[in-house]
Amino acid sequence: MNFEFEAPVFRWSAREDSSWYFVAVPPELSEEIREIPRPYRGFGAVRVSAAIGGSRFQTSIFPDSSQGAYVLPLKKSVRDAEGLDEGALAAVRLEVLDA
Repeated sequence: MNFEFEAPVFRWSAREDSSWYFVAVPPELSEEIREIPRPYRGFGAVRVSAAIGGSRFQTSIFPDSSQGAYVLPLKKSVRDAEGLDEGALAAVRLEVLDA
């Protein structure tokens, strides 16, 4: 299953010194992903292939109750390659690999 969306980059605020950045999958797409039959993974993670601009990478999305949706972690190398700072709008393509 493939999904496309745009979302702002945000820094994980659970710790002040956090260097973890994410984009939130929109709630309606998160609901569609939740409904895909797949094996359970720790923390409710879902394996995905993601693309932002010219950067392609494999990772997992995680449910985040503060966002009410899944969140996609963004490595520094991806943020740097695509010029994404906190608050920037990222155009994301996701393929769910666990389906």
